[in-house]
Parts: sequence; structure tokens; C-alpha cells
Amino acid sequence: MSAHLNEHERQVIDRAEKFASEFLAPRVADWERTKTHAAEGIKAAGDWGLSGFLTPQEHGGLGLGLQASVHLVRAFASQCMGFTLAYVVHDNRATNIALHGTDQMRERFVPGLISGDLIGSFLLTEPGAGSDAAAIQCLARPDGDGWVLNGEKAWITNAAGAHVLTIYTQTDPELGPKGIAGFVIEADREGVERLPSYDMVGGHAAGVGGFRFNDVRLTKDDLLYPAGQALKRALGSINNARVFVAAQSTGMMQASLNRAVEYTKSRQAFGQHVADFQGIQWMLADVQTDLEAAKLLTERAAQLIDAGEDAQIAASHAKKFATRAASARIADCAQVMGANGAKIEEPTARHFNCTRLMQYMDGATEVQNLILARALFA
Repeated sequence: MSAHLNEHERQVIDRAEKFASEFLAPRVADWERTKTHAAEGIKAAGDWGLSGFLTPQEHGGLGLGLQASVHLVRAFASQCMGFTLAYVVHDNRATNIALHGTDQMRERFVPGLISGDLIGSFLLTEPGAGSDAAAIQCLARPDGDGWVLNGEKAWITNAAGAHVLTIYTQTDPELGPKGIAGFVIEADREGVERLPSYDMVGGHAAGVGGFRFNDVRLTKDDLLYPAGQALKRALGSINNARVFVAAQSTGMMQASLNRAVEYTKSRQAFGQHVADFQGIQWMLADVQTDLEAAKLLTERAAQLIDAGEDAQIAASHAKKFATRAASARIADCAQVMGANGAKIEEPTARHFNCTRLMQYMDGATEVQNLILARALFA
């Protein structure tokens, strides 16, 4: 564990590692097999005192820095990327409302989000607006002293079980990005329709799906970010999000490497252990090298963010490299296990399936290349 962490952070990370091994490990295979949203895991994290990891302590959170949070996210992802994604998105709702909401909004939502009795979700993406977040079509039309919301949101983490929705919606199409506002409402409000969860290649514990809004009434008390500020706020935390995607990738890589070493040391072929073959040893040595590089890129980006420095380039490098490395190297870990590496009950197989999803989260690999190339040729 990094020497720069304080005692509070070390205690939280120790607790997170224990939660991962004792609570998550026995359940994750069943969550994936039954395609179940890990709502019980979010509640359990609250019960274990692991919610609100970025939320300031004065608002009931843990108040961790990003470097400490990377360790926590890595520990969870070593067991289940889907749960980790659900947990991070949920926890960010508590942090955003605590930092930017009114006193009334904090009282309404933050305690329940911290305890895990309420599950939070972030609604930005739409069927026709993914990486181009400014192309939002979901419309909150001004009506009297409030708004009427219509439209659809897609690819929403925790859609299957969310109670609290942070929605980014257009209020005046003529203003373009400056017309986008952010609202926080309950998922059971009249006119909110929860759509079926997606059947994906993996990561079903994240409960990814969509919402449709049919003449949903919004009031001034629901407004988190006024028009002109919302999109900037939504994208302002994108570096954090990319660091967390990289951290999840390294957590899955570490677990897959550990399993591959364990398996090849115990499996025999042609009169010796599989681990004794030089080809296997060198393949896994390459996994370890890419894993160490991905960890360092991730931790470097987290350090810059904690220091208040510009981390856009560092976060893009970390996200791009770690997700690519996870895709290639977890495949290598599965390969050395032979056909057994394809069994869905094997953690390595579940992690491998999730590497496809990591490529798209918080800016696809191509978006990272666009950012990096612009900086390179500026």
C-alpha cells in the first residue's frame, strides 16, 4: 500500500479489502449467472462503513483522496467490475449533492445514499448522445415556475434499482450546451418509466438500462445545476471517472494474474507443471509488466488530481493504456488456463468479458486518442 496514505485511509482500504473477500467473493458469480443488479452489495457497503468514499466527512462520508480511492476501487474490481461500477456511480451522487446541492436537497438524499438505503444513478447518455454529451435531446420545457421533462436516457448504471436520479437535460435547444441543466429527482416520480436492463457480455451487477420521461414535473427544489453550469459540472469530474476506470482495469488484471499463476502451478501437462514451461512464464511476465505500468499511470493521474493540477492528459493515458492492457492481458491469463479459462464461473472469464465494456466507459479509447493527439500537436 502506498506510503503517502494516512491512517484513516489505510483503515478504510483494509476494510474494503476484507469486504471484497468476505462479502463480494461468495456472491459475484451468482450475480453474473442470474444477471442480477448488485443492490444488496451497495447496501452492504453502507453497512460496512464504505459508502461516500469521496464525500466530505462533515456530510457523513469517508473523505478519501483520489489516491486512496484508487486502492479501494481496485480491491472491489478484483472481485466484480459490475458491482464496482455500480458502487462508484452511486457514491458520486452523494458527493455531488453534498457539495453542490441545497440544504434541503442534502437532507432529502445524502443520508440515504450514504447508508445505502437509497441507490443513486447518473443520467447523461442518450440513445443518440454518447461521447458527444452536448448533443442532449431530452428536454425540460419551462412551464410556470418549473419545467416539464420528456425524453429518454440510455446506458445508465444502476438503472435497475436506482431511487435517486441526477438528470442532465436540455432546457433551451437554441442555447446548445449552455441550455443544459441538472436536476435530482426520485425514480418513483409520476411519469418516470424504468426501462428493462440490458443483456450485455458481462458486468450485469451494474444494472445498466435506461429511463423514459413522460411529462415529468420538475420544480426549483429539484435543480442541482442551472443551465449554463450543468454540462461543465458533468464533464468536470471526467478525469476522476477515467482514473476509476483505469483502477478497475488494474484490479481485474491483478486478480486474473493471481489466478493464472495459481492455476498453472497446480495443473500438470506432459509430466510437469504448466508453470514450468518457459512460454507460460514469459507470457505471464508480460502480463505483470503491463499491470505495473497501468498501476503507475493510474496512480500518477490520481496524484495530480489530489494536488489540484491539470490531470486531463494523465487521466487519458491511464484510461487508454489500462483498458487496452486489461483486454489483451486478461485474455492471456485465460489462455494459459486452457479451456477452463472459458468457464463463466472462473473469475478470469468474467473479468475478460468486462474488458470489452471498459473500452467505452467515460470516453471511448478513440476519444482518449483525440485528447492526446490534440495536446501532442498543439
